[in-house]
Formats: sequence, structure tokens, C-alpha cells
Amino acid sequence: MTDICCIGHITLDKIVTPEKEVYQPGGTTYYFSHGISHLLSSTKDYKPSVKLVASLAESEMKAVDDIRALGIDVDVVPSRKSVYFENIYGKNQNNRKQRVRAKADPFTIESVKDVRAKYIVLGSLLADDFSVDVIKYLSERGTLVVDAQGYLREVRDENVYACDWENKHEALKYIDILKVNEYEIEVLTGIKDFHEACRKLCDWGVKEVLLTLGSYGSIIYANDTFYDIPAYDPIHVCDATGCGDTFVMSYVFKRVQGDKPMDAGKFASAVCTLKVEGHGPFQGTEDDAYRRIPHHLRIKIRKFFRRLRNRIYNNKCMVV
Repeated sequence: MTDICCIGHITLDKIVTPEKEVYQPGGTTYYFSHGISHLLSSTKDYKPSVKLVASLAESEMKAVDDIRALGIDVDVVPSRKSVYFENIYGKNQNNRKQRVRAKADPFTIESVKDVRAKYIVLGSLLADDFSVDVIKYLSERGTLVVDAQGYLREVRDENVYACDWENKHEALKYIDILKVNEYEIEVLTGIKDFHEACRKLCDWGVKEVLLTLGSYGSIIYANDTFYDIPAYDPIHVCDATGCGDTFVMSYVFKRVQGDKPMDAGKFASAVCTLKVEGHGPFQGTEDDAYRRIPHHLRIKIRKFFRRLRNRIYNNKCMVV
């Protein structure tokens, strides 16, 4: 069985910042695959197996070729068009203006019927990417991780407006891990208090909540426990596009390796710090991320003894 399968559209993104204007591929599968390839090549722990199911038009197929060149298995779901986003940032990277110039075909049960993995990550970009039926089907194929952002985007005349998630009560009961930001969680629950809002999502069926707060860090709610995850200051801020996808990618990467929510959350926060320092996906290493975490040596020592314990256990099993 595959360890991690990420499903979503590869997009064409126009990114406008005070520094420059850039055209590049985007979408959850793009940021996920390029970022995780760097972690896979640099990790000293277990290397998870990774698979992508990506939907896009023929005109953007080079993005798939580039991902396959990284050694990642990709299944392509053809679409008449690729999603085309325009993201405009000011000096404050926590805020952006967004337009949707084109939409892609939604995923169907038929297009994901062969998916089975320990963790299945859905990168929803727009509200109709994954229906409740698709969510329900995939929930039986692995631990289901969903970013709520796409379900809270209504497109009118190419402009993106915030909206509530239609059929959220039906969908959320099938979702194991839900990623939201501070705006999305209030839209979903109607509750301003972060802790109460997290509890409400779990009352509706979610098992674990990843609440990202931009430069203020994040909160993870799992097993009735809150974990406050700090943000780590970047040397400079370049481009925040894809940070949510990067957080989910690095968090799941560490969870499948056996990390608890606190350690996985700190690692994901550090990876996002490195990501905002450049354009495009995360391009650092596992050690680069750990070096951004204060007291990172304690984490590395704990991981060393965990690897040693696993090696001793495996050797005993071989003797038996």
C-alpha cells in the first residue's frame, strides 16, 4: 500500500508580488510533490512511498513530466481546461487578492477508484472539485486529509468570494484531518474563539484539526488536546503562495514517519518558513527545517533514539 497519495488539480498560476510577476504551475499536487521530493531525498528516517493523482489540461502536461522526473509516480486525470489562478500580494503576505481565469473538470469516483493509501490528501481548490460522494468513497480507502479552502471559494465573474461550505455537515463526518485557516474556521463554525471552533468541527465528525494562522503560527487539535505551534521568522518574505499545501505536505510526511502532532506541527511550521523565502515550492532539506526550530537538537536526539530502538527491534525480529 502507498503511504501518501495526494489528489488534486495542477494549475497555471500568475503570482504578482511587490518584487515581480511570475507565471508558474501551482495547486496542491504541484507544491506537494516538489516539496516532498526534497524531504524524501534528505530524510534520515523512513522514506514514505508517494503517489499523485493529478488533473490538468494537455497544455500544462510539462508540469507532470517534471514531477515524474523527481521519481514520483503520477496518474493523470485528463481535463478540458486547467485551473488558472491569479494571486496578487501586497507587502503583507497574509493577505491576497485572487481571481480564477479558468476552471477544470471535477474529480469523480471513477477517476479515483484505484486510490488506496495510509494518508490520502485532497487538495481542494474550488468548491466542486470533490463531491461528498467522492469524499465518502475515499474515506474508506485511507486516512483522509482535506484542505477546506476550496470549499469556501465562490467564483463570480472570475472573482473569488468567501462562502460557507455547502453540505459541510455531510462531508465533515468522513474527514479525518481538516486543514483550515483563521478565516475559514470562523466561516465554517460561526465561532470566533479558535478552541471552541476546533471542538465544533470535531463534534461534526472531524478527528483532527490543523488551524494555520499565518505569521502567528498554528494550532493543532487532536485527541482532545490542543498543541500551540509557533511560527519561525523568515529571513525575508518572498512568496507565500502554496504555504497551506506545504504545511499539510510536511505535516503528513512526519505523521506517516511516526511523529506526534506537536513535533510534526513544528516541523511543518519550519518548512513553511523556508518556503516563503523563495518563489515556488519548498526546496530545502529536512535538516534545513530542523535548524529553524529552537532546541532542534532535542528533537534530533529523540529521533535518533527512536531509530535506534526500531533497529534493535527489527534485529530481534530477524533473529526470531
